[in-house]
Amino acid sequence: MFSGIVEEMATVTALEKDRENVNLSLSCSFSEELKIDQSLAHNGVCLTVVAINPNGTYTVTAMRETLERSNLGLLQVGDRVNVERSMLMNGRLDGHLVQGHVDLTARCIAMEDAEGSTYFTFEYEANREMASKGYFTVEKGSVTVNGVSLTVCDPTDHSFSVAIIPYTMEHTNFCTLKVGSVVNIEFDILGKYIARLMERGT
Repeated sequence: MFSGIVEEMATVTALEKDRENVNLSLSCSFSEELKIDQSLAHNGVCLTVVAINPNGTYTVTAMRETLERSNLGLLQVGDRVNVERSMLMNGRLDGHLVQGHVDLTARCIAMEDAEGSTYFTFEYEANREMASKGYFTVEKGSVTVNGVSLTVCDPTDHSFSVAIIPYTMEHTNFCTLKVGSVVNIEFDILGKYIARLMERGT
């Protein structure tokens, strides 16, 4: 479980295809503190550390479904990835409950200056079946974009906007996004449970 408060950006140092999986090696300031089997969110995707490497990097493995559902399959050596270690249960929840289970990708369709902050608008493929499962956003609700916990504004059936303050822009890979960029989206788990209860008529 995560909070959507990104610790820093890790840099992709190597990509190795293993049949339908991809092994990603990355470096960050706390690489040497990690342990094998530890969970980390990468652009919002929960992945398990499978190796601690002598060169100060660590390796995680992404399976085919993860690569197809997220933007991890688009990564190249040198790209920066938002990373967060799993949440401590005795700590403050500064963001919202994030599972690290990305639902789908969205594309940035607009960026607008807000006198210091920046509004990003994202569009995703939507249909009635997805909405019935809780894949939607609500005004002032929570959403996770590339692992960052954010507040929704101006939601539609297939898009939403978020406001990014300068600190978030500087310390996450929002600084690399542009119109056309693909991001990972995790919708709020509370909406999914409510949608499931309504579907069951309970």
